Amino acid sequence: MKHVIIGNGPAGVVAAEALRRADPAADVVLVGDENEPPYSRMAIPYLLTGNIGEQGTYLRKDAGHYERLNIRLIVARAEKIDGKAHSVTLSNGEKLAYDRVLIATGSHPLRPAIPGIDLPNVHACWTLADAREIAAKAKPGARVVQLGAGFIGSIILQALAERGVKLSVVEMGDRMVPRMMTEKAGNLIRLWVEKKGVRVHVNARAEAITKTSSGAMQVKLSNGQSIECDLLISAAGVRPNIAFLEGSGVKVGDGILVDERMQTSVAGIYAAGDVTEAAGFHSGRPQLNAIQPNAADQARVAAANMAGAQTAMQGSLAINVLDTLGLVSTSFGEWQGAAGGEGVELADEANFRYLSLQFKDDVLIGATSIGWTDHVGALRGLIQGRVRLGDWKPRLLADPTQFMTAYLGAAQKAA
Repeated sequence: MKHVIIGNGPAGVVAAEALRRADPAADVVLVGDENEPPYSRMAIPYLLTGNIGEQGTYLRKDAGHYERLNIRLIVARAEKIDGKAHSVTLSNGEKLAYDRVLIATGSHPLRPAIPGIDLPNVHACWTLADAREIAAKAKPGARVVQLGAGFIGSIILQALAERGVKLSVVEMGDRMVPRMMTEKAGNLIRLWVEKKGVRVHVNARAEAITKTSSGAMQVKLSNGQSIECDLLISAAGVRPNIAFLEGSGVKVGDGILVDERMQTSVAGIYAAGDVTEAAGFHSGRPQLNAIQPNAADQARVAAANMAGAQTAMQGSLAINVLDTLGLVSTSFGEWQGAAGGEGVELADEANFRYLSLQFKDDVLIGATSIGWTDHVGALRGLIQGRVRLGDWKPRLLADPTQFMTAYLGAAQKAA
């Protein structure tokens, strides 16, 4: 059996290892388009803070790991998949035959259509090459503008602040992390980072970037303000890498559409990770869910089915945990609530604590928290376990802080 995996990030590596365990005799090829060992992009901010070296970003620290598992690594970009001929054409001219292929190509950073976005001191923060450039320029006291305050942007923010730069953040939405946090929660995080010395502009976008006579850059914002900086980081979101699938027959929406077995619309072609648009855990509707734990779960399911098993995903579940300059926040599941559901919100702005619970019938389907670190995993447990709360639901609507007691009580009742 010949297995080709396109993409050597977390999903690709987990799938390759799972396929090797399932079939020791199979031919397993792992294709990546960067001349680096397989690494985690989510580790790059920790590299920028100096907490780890480049080797710390590697998904497997042992240099001989892939050779020992007889997983062949190829540095190239996939340019075409032919589902009828069962072949993948690579940028180096090589054509790989396959019995099963997994697309785990992840995402790429958006490059906003802003005049001046191609200036030398404008960078994404997505690759190890980006990290090297940023580390050389983000020195203590440097003036840095960051475009975007989403989940990835907030992690980068943390790293830049720890480097001692003078940081300004520009976010188009009305709050920080708008795709992870409710309005009150996102604005509470904004207040926290401003208290820590970071300037935040919400409801604003960069309209132009120009070079000044001193060699710095001037960023003109839609709110009429301008910011001078030495370095600009673009963290304005990501999009799945699906352009190479044109003509393949693989159905795509915002990402690759997959079934519960992680198979695409073309037999023998599977997908996992950030590139997929999979059914939501509670909604059942196709959705993008670009988080590493989800990518790993999808990779294991895809690999099992590629190897001949019959395994299904329960659905894509949002699991977000963020530490922003010491303020811990989380969101799980359908944190924004669902039509016809009920919710409760508790905010203590003075102490930077916040809690939101969202229900559908008597099941907790989503939660958001700020400043809660004790037992917060119980929220995920209730959501992922689809626990029927019964009498605990009205108690939680009256006092959402009792979620741990409800978790223990509902579990005991179910037992």
